Amino acid sequence: MNLERVLDPPTYGFQKNGSLYVPSSREILREFFSRLNIFSSRKNWLSLLSWTASLSFAFPLGIFLTRHFSWWLMLAGFIYSMVLMGSHGTFWLHRYSTHRAFKFRNSWIIMICRNLVIKVIPEEIYVISHYVHHYQCELPGDPYNVHGGWLYCFLADVNHQPIRKDLSEKDYGHLCRLMNHTGIKLNSYAQYQCWGSLCHPFYTIMHYVLNWGFWYGTFYLLGGQALATAIFGWAGVWAIGIRTYNYDGHGAGKDRRRDGVDFNRADLSVNQVWPGFVAGEWHNNHHLYPNGARSGFLPHQVDLPWYLIRALARVGAVSSYRDYKADFLEKYVARSAPVESGQLNELGSLH
Repeated sequence: MNLERVLDPPTYGFQKNGSLYVPSSREILREFFSRLNIFSSRKNWLSLLSWTASLSFAFPLGIFLTRHFSWWLMLAGFIYSMVLMGSHGTFWLHRYSTHRAFKFRNSWIIMICRNLVIKVIPEEIYVISHYVHHYQCELPGDPYNVHGGWLYCFLADVNHQPIRKDLSEKDYGHLCRLMNHTGIKLNSYAQYQCWGSLCHPFYTIMHYVLNWGFWYGTFYLLGGQALATAIFGWAGVWAIGIRTYNYDGHGAGKDRRRDGVDFNRADLSVNQVWPGFVAGEWHNNHHLYPNGARSGFLPHQVDLPWYLIRALARVGAVSSYRDYKADFLEKYVARSAPVESGQLNELGSLH
């Protein structure tokens, strides 16, 4: 399958004359709002749902700040969003759903692990586009190409990440196979032609409703309206902030790689301390070993998602995983030599 053709190109295009086309802010915003318009096309429903869900967290945040504010609850919300939600994003969306770095024992464990935190990002938007990101990293067609600028990356989930609406039945089947392990109820090809997505609006919205209802009720029982609004409000901070990550994780378009720290020299990805400590996202290491279950290889590189994966493996919930630490230490630490081409491991077998 040709990964260059699975995403729906924006009206301004991914490239012109063979080079990345960097649209103006006006072009990006015009594209963004047009792709949220379900009256022009019902196939815009998933992008609208994603942003509606993210912005709706502003209501509990406002209630918390005006009626229940306390510094202790601020700290609780901060830790929940940055550490628990951040680590779960790496664990579920990044390492499992996209890269299949490990396998769960059964579907019940998949369902539980999918819902360990408040639901924010639809898997479809993240997973398919992230395959393309690794396949065309920092090249025209990379959906959150750092060279496109901050706004280009920030609004990429609407402008660049949705799948094409005119896939053949064969190509649609390929995309389904990239998602069939995630527990999502996938559309038939006829349903895809109607809704323009892998997932169906009814089941996706019900997932949000059940997930949010469960977690709001849980936090309400633990700490009343104050705790529930603090946690949900901070979930919104994470939901907006995470959209800036790839721009920062690739050095904001500048070469910020450091010798002895960032060994992958095939792209501008860098290992950052904050995303690493709170979410296990040592991004330069990840680009060396995309389908690895851990990216924290050096002694100071804390990797909370990896600790969870290893713990689940010990109790039998995870049946297998890939760990490249020994290979990393041998190739890049012992020899102290930067790599000149990304090691995409098994990604080549997907296209």
